[in-house]
Formats: sequence, structure tokens, C-alpha cells
Amino acid sequence: MDDILSLAVQTPSPVPFAEPVPVRVHTVQGAEDVSLRVYDAGDFYGPPLLFIHGFSQCHLAWHRQFQSALGLGFRLVAVDLRGHGHSDKPRGVYGDGRLWADDLQAVISGLGLERPLLVAWSYGGIVVSDYLRHYGQEGISGINFVSSMVKSGSEEAFGLLAPEMLGLIPGLFAQDEATSHPTLERFVSLLHHLPVPQETRNTVLAYTRHVPPHVREALGSRVVDNDDVLHRLTLPVLVSHGLEDRVVRPESGRHIASVVPGAQVSLYSGIGHSPFWEDARRFNRELAAFAARCW
Repeated sequence: MDDILSLAVQTPSPVPFAEPVPVRVHTVQGAEDVSLRVYDAGDFYGPPLLFIHGFSQCHLAWHRQFQSALGLGFRLVAVDLRGHGHSDKPRGVYGDGRLWADDLQAVISGLGLERPLLVAWSYGGIVVSDYLRHYGQEGISGINFVSSMVKSGSEEAFGLLAPEMLGLIPGLFAQDEATSHPTLERFVSLLHHLPVPQETRNTVLAYTRHVPPHVREALGSRVVDNDDVLHRLTLPVLVSHGLEDRVVRPESGRHIASVVPGAQVSLYSGIGHSPFWEDARRFNRELAAFAARCW
């Protein structure tokens, strides 16, 4: 798949993201004609899992799900959110939750996904909450909040971010390369608690840098609180969170679980912000078991 490697052209090391599993690539028109790139693998007729990545990331974050046995029983779909990956990156289209909600609905309807299970990592939790606010829960089967945020821009929200992450915020919005590049390097180092190969870190840094500063600043400027939406949920919810998370504190996962009636919680000892990568075997097993409850 030609564009799998194109996001990592700046990496000097071999890229461990070649795709032996066939991947179908789609372009979907989201809100206000923003083109969204969507990646689709696994059992085309299986129950759909829709993966929503986090802040300044892209679909490649879900590599260890797309390359796993999950594809034998499920349809695996990952979207590059607006401003990220190979999706459009215009200015001024990131502050309205309705736009994010419409984007997810465009992916669901455009690919004909019947009641997908949403897997939302980090900032993806806010995007999924936008969807719930504007479209409700009837069109989906369940939600897996993974190291997720569901509020931003308030004192309470800042208290749910790890100190290391809070210290990076000014540099994440910087326009000049001298400030931006070392900040993004530090940000990438926070995504995993366990050591990762240098070539993996290089690749993650490449697609993190692919997101323009104006997008990161717009995401960071939103003020949202979704407790009211989460409190009304009646569908199955799984909260997965690493206890060594240095981006979004485990308290955020515990908060989600306290607000959502009947939420199931899975805490990962010795794991950081990316449990789906750091302990992919356990994560995939638990996701499959959770999905079996949703359909």
C-alpha cells in the first residue's frame, strides 16, 4: 500500500509498517467537504470495529490491530481524522463538535458500517463524545475508551493530563521548527512506557510531525465537557488505560468509568499511553471479548 510509507519519508531507519494484510483505502467526504482518508481491512462481512486515533496521530497507530487475528472475525476500519494523516488539513474547521460528529457519521454511512463498535484512543474520546452528542448511541454497538480524554480546556480537564504532557503544551503549538521539533520528539517519547525500537519511534515522529501546528493548536483550544453525554449511555462501554500513562492520567479512565453506568474497566500495570501497542496481545483479546458482548 503506497501511502503507508509516505508519511514516514523523513525517517532514516527501515519502517516497520509495511502492510502484508490487504488494506482497502477509501476517501470519504466529511463535514464542509473535508476529504477523509479511511483504511479498511479484515473480514468485509464481519462486525465492524471503527478505530479513532489520538492527538497528532493517524491510522498507523492501529498497526498491531490491523496485523492481528482480529481481522479474521471483524472488519477493521481506521480513519485519519481531519487535519491528520492523509486527510485534508484546512484552517478554521476544528472547533465545532458538530463537524467531528459529522465526519464520523460520514465514515459510518459511507462505508456502510452497521452499528460499529468505536475504539477511541486519547483525543479520540472527545471525537466520539462529539458524535454521541449529535447522533446519539443508536447507530453504534459499543465504545472502547482507550487512554481517553472526554473533556478539555477547563481546570478539571488539565488536572487529568499528566505533568509531562502539560509541560509540552506551549511547544506543541509552536510554528517555528526549532521549538516544535524537540517538543514533538518529547511528546512521542511519552506515548509508550515500555521501550520501543528506534525505527518505530522515528515512524511515529514522522506522522506526528505531518500534522500542522494550526491543527494541534485548534484541538488544544477546544473547551468541552462530555459528562452529560456519557451519563446517558446505555450501551456497553469498556475503559482501557495504562497505569503508567504519561499523557492522560489513569484518573481520566476512572472518571469515565464513574460517569458511564455499568462501564467495564481494564487497567494495564506497567503500561503507558498506548496499551494497544505495548500489550497488543492482551488488548486485542479483550477487545474481541468485549465486542462479543456488543452484538
